Amino acid sequence: MKKSVKLLVAFAALAISGAALQAQSAPKILVVDMIKLLDEHYKTQEQKQKLEADAQKAQEEAERLLKARNTLIEEYKEAFDQVNNPATTQEVKNQARTTAEQKQQEIQRKENELQSFQANTRNLLQQRFQNFKTIMLEEIGKIASDIAKRKGATLLLDKSGPNLLGISSVIHADATLDITADVEAEINRGRTAASAPAASSSSDSPSVSVPLGK
Repeated sequence: MKKSVKLLVAFAALAISGAALQAQSAPKILVVDMIKLLDEHYKTQEQKQKLEADAQKAQEEAERLLKARNTLIEEYKEAFDQVNNPATTQEVKNQARTTAEQKQQEIQRKENELQSFQANTRNLLQQRFQNFKTIMLEEIGKIASDIAKRKGATLLLDKSGPNLLGISSVIHADATLDITADVEAEINRGRTAASAPAASSSSDSPSVSVPLGK
């Protein structure tokens, strides 16, 4: 009888220890929306305003180059009209022809300068924002990881976008597993009143745009 009791106690102890071990080894998975945190980050809003201001300055320079090119075009037209004017002397026609050829070359150089300026500015703005995104995602990721660790998570997944197959890496997650709001609160805790983004004014810049995609 005593032997049977001992066996039962031993089995019970094994069952309890097994359950405890299973509970300890069960992974705790949390999710976070990294794109939402990046888009709504106060530093992102500040960076966008800086890029838009620089794009506006670049647009003003592009318009100056365009105006200079258009002036050259008008001067070329005037010289070309003299060449084709039957009332103009041959000497004046020769001078006008030379002037027209020079203006044509200047127009091409100015056009090349304008196109190069627009392309370089656009690439520079894109690279600046891409570098900013890389730094910010690393910064946000560290905050998210710290919060996940404090919550006892063994795995943190990003639910913001599709993977290489074009589908989201997280198909479904209970709202209680989402720590996006916690990370956002941690980010804004270090925000000062001076860093609050001012209202940005929209500007029409058709030639040099600010590429602020995801």
